[in-house]
Amino acid sequence: MKTTPLTKIHETLGAKMTAFAGYNMPISYTNLKAEHHQVRNSVGVFDVSHMGEFIIRGKEALDLIQKVTTNDASKLKIGDAQYTCMPNAEGGIVDDCLVYRLTEEMCSDGERAFMMVVNASNIEKDWAWITQANTFDTQLINISDQTALLAVQGPKALESMQPLTDADLNSLKFYTFTKGTFAGIDNVLISTTGYTGSGGLELYVRADKVVEVWNAIMEAGKHFGIKPIGLGARDTLRLEMGYCLYGNDIDDTTSPIEAGLGWITKTKKGEFISRDTFVKQREEGVSRKLVGFELREERRVPRHGYPILDEEGETIGTVTSGTLSPSLGYPVGMGYVQIEHQAPGTNIFVQAGRKNLSATVVRPPFYKVDTGK
Repeated sequence: MKTTPLTKIHETLGAKMTAFAGYNMPISYTNLKAEHHQVRNSVGVFDVSHMGEFIIRGKEALDLIQKVTTNDASKLKIGDAQYTCMPNAEGGIVDDCLVYRLTEEMCSDGERAFMMVVNASNIEKDWAWITQANTFDTQLINISDQTALLAVQGPKALESMQPLTDADLNSLKFYTFTKGTFAGIDNVLISTTGYTGSGGLELYVRADKVVEVWNAIMEAGKHFGIKPIGLGARDTLRLEMGYCLYGNDIDDTTSPIEAGLGWITKTKKGEFISRDTFVKQREEGVSRKLVGFELREERRVPRHGYPILDEEGETIGTVTSGTLSPSLGYPVGMGYVQIEHQAPGTNIFVQAGRKNLSATVVRPPFYKVDTGK
């Protein structure tokens, strides 16, 4: 099992460790509910160094990005980030990812540079997919093992971290980034993409320097009561926002149109993998949709794979994610249902063993948060 440069620190802090995407990762340090509320109300820090990072640079770097992703990267200015996904040849999703438009100071004339951030479980698959698609004058560099990633999240994140950098954190708009010195370490990429809905920043740091950065973060955040947060709370936080998790809500068999990701599927940008499939799906419609649902009268959590039923007891779909929302106090979930049952307000049932749990289709996010910005 792989480790991150911070694994020993997590163990010293008494974290509950478990295998996740091939890595030994902290699931919780105290308890999930307390860590969830810590991020919603103040500030917490996640070690997400298991994520993968690829550099794509060259004269035709943009052409490669445009070919393998659904969003329109030509709209990115230097300092912009973009949420997107990589479709496979059948219209499914190889992975969802982030694309950063980097500065070009390290490139030759006429070249462009991007960084792609991918899910830990898909690093090898994604690398192989992009490599086989690269018929362009473009260089690919896998920097995953040399790069650590910390996410400082919560409404107090920017205020607590500002003393560690000369960069004006409050000036960073959502889905932008800057590079600078952070905690005395040069060339740290500081971004504001987030996966919790509570605001904050992400820090891409050289792996051999991340312990120093972690320690500085914990010291700077003392006044705000900063806590380390495990991946368990990361999941409940993202689910309250209705954010997809690869392997649960989206995968190689789900179309971005079915998954409600039509907003990152720009079929008018030009040719890209499975573009014709998505054009057809938009014209003819799809047979299922990913929806959110809440179970206000229940306490049992809907689990991945549970059947979804209509009011007549017929199976109409499957749960992909579910949790007891710490912020709301009742269960919420997501799942695919037949298209005629997708409308908000539709009454459905989740089959949990012998019991059918009453649920209502709603449009995420389930919980509205104040990001403090």
